[in-house]
Amino acid sequence: MLRIATLLLNACLCIAMAAVSAPADAQSLDFPSKPIKIIVGFAAGGAPDALARIVAETLTQRWRQGVTVENRVGAQGNTAMAAVAKAEPDGHTLALMPVGNAAVNPALFANLPYDPVKDFAPVTQIASVENVLVVSASSRISSLQDLVARGRAGANTLTYASPGAGSLAHLAAELLARSAGFSMTHVPYRGVAPALTDVMRGDVDLIVAQLSTAKPLIDGGQLRALGLASSRRSPVIPDLPTIAEALALPGFEAVSWYALMAPAGTPAAVVARLNEAVAQAVRSPDVAAAMAAQGATPIGNSPAELAAVIATDTARWSKLVREAGIQPN
Repeated sequence: MLRIATLLLNACLCIAMAAVSAPADAQSLDFPSKPIKIIVGFAAGGAPDALARIVAETLTQRWRQGVTVENRVGAQGNTAMAAVAKAEPDGHTLALMPVGNAAVNPALFANLPYDPVKDFAPVTQIASVENVLVVSASSRISSLQDLVARGRAGANTLTYASPGAGSLAHLAAELLARSAGFSMTHVPYRGVAPALTDVMRGDVDLIVAQLSTAKPLIDGGQLRALGLASSRRSPVIPDLPTIAEALALPGFEAVSWYALMAPAGTPAAVVARLNEAVAQAVRSPDVAAAMAAQGATPIGNSPAELAAVIATDTARWSKLVREAGIQPN
């Protein structure tokens, strides 16, 4: 596994270093020379779409050139990513790539129609979104410690929902059960809304959901938050402990993130121009505030740093997919 992770890291770093070695006259580059399209593999209204539209609006204002978002739904985002992989590598067609498409689906699908390392040039990690473990407000499960105790006492009697097999919600719950030494039964749904509905009803015990989605239901008294699947507490719910600290599981983390990717072969100067513009945009106070409203933390890192994140998460999640025998819906 260490060798696989090392190879992945080296491959990603090679691509990323090529992307940042732009010529000195990158600022005089004739880019963009036509409208830019950011393709999102999920429906309008969700976190990926919202983040893509924040970036698109900011770049449109900066460059006085149209930047639009196109939603291509299907195959857990794989259809959209394949379309970008085959697009003209000139920087005018980009992908808003979630962690699932970058680091999970290569292990989940035997015939993935794209390779996130070979077919793409990393631009920047736009933002991360924290995930929170929640139960129904009327659940008898009162804390993470209570959850683990019940899980260890009953043979696979606990159930957890997810918006689909192989989703980060699925992987996060499976990782928790394996890390804490108990088992649960997975109940997959076709989407987040029906999964959350059944958890609120008490038909399913729990779900790991994005904080931006769960927070209104927590505030409304329909869900009870037990812990964050992140390395540190969130300013959105400062009193809520992380799973790592509450259960003494150092390093436990399952964070959603979204990156901007260009087709492989995009000129290094173009990648550098995109990286500079997007990184500056997501770090600006206005955009940071807009992302915070979506429960997201802006990042805006370098192509090399994004490549390293992809390599690390690919090694971690592919290991879990194999060990747990996870199969797509």
